[in-house]
Amino acid sequence: MDLKGRWISDLGNGRFRNPVLYADYSDPDIVRVGEDFYMTASSFTYVPGLPILHSKDLVNWEIINYAVKELQPIYDKPQHGCGVWAPSIRYHNGKFWIFYGDPDLGIMMTNTDDIYGEWSPLTCVKEAVGIIDTCPLWDDDGKAYIVHGYANSRCGIKSKIAVCEMSKDGTKVISEDTIVFDGTVSHPTLEGPKFYKRNGYYYIMAPAGGVPTGWEVVFRSKNVYGPYEDRIVLRQGKTDINGPHQGGWVELENGESWFVHFQDLEVYGRVVHIQPVTWINDWPAMGENVDSGLCGQPVLEYEKPNVGKEYPVTAIAASDDFSSDTLGLQWQWQANNCSDWYSLTENPGNLRLYGIGAKDEDAYMWNLPNVLTQLWQASSMITTVKISMPKGTGKNKAALGVAGLKYGYIAIKDNGTVIFVKGETSGGGAKAKEYLVADKIITETSVYLRTEVIGHRNAMEAKVVCSYSLDGKHFSELGEFDAMQGKWVGAKHAIFVTGEQGSYADFSDFKVM
Repeated sequence: MDLKGRWISDLGNGRFRNPVLYADYSDPDIVRVGEDFYMTASSFTYVPGLPILHSKDLVNWEIINYAVKELQPIYDKPQHGCGVWAPSIRYHNGKFWIFYGDPDLGIMMTNTDDIYGEWSPLTCVKEAVGIIDTCPLWDDDGKAYIVHGYANSRCGIKSKIAVCEMSKDGTKVISEDTIVFDGTVSHPTLEGPKFYKRNGYYYIMAPAGGVPTGWEVVFRSKNVYGPYEDRIVLRQGKTDINGPHQGGWVELENGESWFVHFQDLEVYGRVVHIQPVTWINDWPAMGENVDSGLCGQPVLEYEKPNVGKEYPVTAIAASDDFSSDTLGLQWQWQANNCSDWYSLTENPGNLRLYGIGAKDEDAYMWNLPNVLTQLWQASSMITTVKISMPKGTGKNKAALGVAGLKYGYIAIKDNGTVIFVKGETSGGGAKAKEYLVADKIITETSVYLRTEVIGHRNAMEAKVVCSYSLDGKHFSELGEFDAMQGKWVGAKHAIFVTGEQGSYADFSDFKVM
């Protein structure tokens, strides 16, 4: 694997640096099965959804699968910020299980006995509006429970954690909610709970205080319904790691404990960190410089988890030569996709993307379902792709861009004109507008397009420069814009074709450096 220009957490000397994943794997959860660690994360309405990541040492990760290939029909068009919120992954009775809360539909579940294979169709465990951040617990007596939070935006309830009983097979809720903790005063914006049992205690680990600056809280009780004691176990302290919270606890075969969580970097999304965990009097102490109240702060660099051996350095794929007959796992669509939106076999070595006939505002990048995206994986990067399309009258275009609440793209039109377009959204992403900023007639319809991300302009934005080339060596700048994060997600690379139904362009040699 080519690691040039990539963020590498493994320092090669038995130590690692945080984050372990410089990519927007928001609300991560984790499970260990034997010597293998598996992680999933929020995917909202990007499809395929529920990414499955694998690691042997908690530091080097690769993406191996997705649990959901298609969401419900309401997500046939982009519904930014909706869909899959804060999933949990567990291994029980020979199967892998993922539960998540869709704030508009209810509690969803899928499972499989082969984590590399197909997952079961989504099962609605409970229809509801406003239930989010769900996590199961199968107890020693055979009973099963779900802990969850609430979305104030949907049901008017906030900062409360509830527990309900579910059937042993995980397919339906069989009791009413019991509020086990109200964090309105002590832990505002309490959400994202994860459920565990250890040494006779029930533990709920949950973030509070809000995404940018919050903290991690642990609740414990001898009874599944409480009362629960609470302690703050991880907060920013004197570090630059803001809001170190929301994630999952995992125990190694040797008894060593670790906590995986995110840090919100706004335009770059919620990147993934890991923290060492020490148990003191049946309370977890996370990170380093733990105080008398057992609250620690995040580590920036630390000894790697002791898994008994060293493993190769890995990184999530970004570049793509489109030599496979299946899409790389780094790619996700903006909504449920159709098989006739693309082909990897019509012109081998190329990804052919098709237009779907979208018109007017439906053709804006923010609103298009047939936009293919992937996560950013560094603070600065240059992305280049070659695009070729049949000559036409200017009704069709093929683009490389950056998706977010403020976005932009550079495109080639089928009349041989290169254009630079800026887009912006309003109402929390409810509406979008696009503006043609610059154009250049080159007469050719085969061109190299490039976006260059030049680090932070400020905490919320990153400067993106758009340019083009006829030979792939000498590039001419056409414009620049300030990219912003999307709805609950970081900014993303984006490629697409829009115009007449059946119009197409071939994308090749997609490189991220």
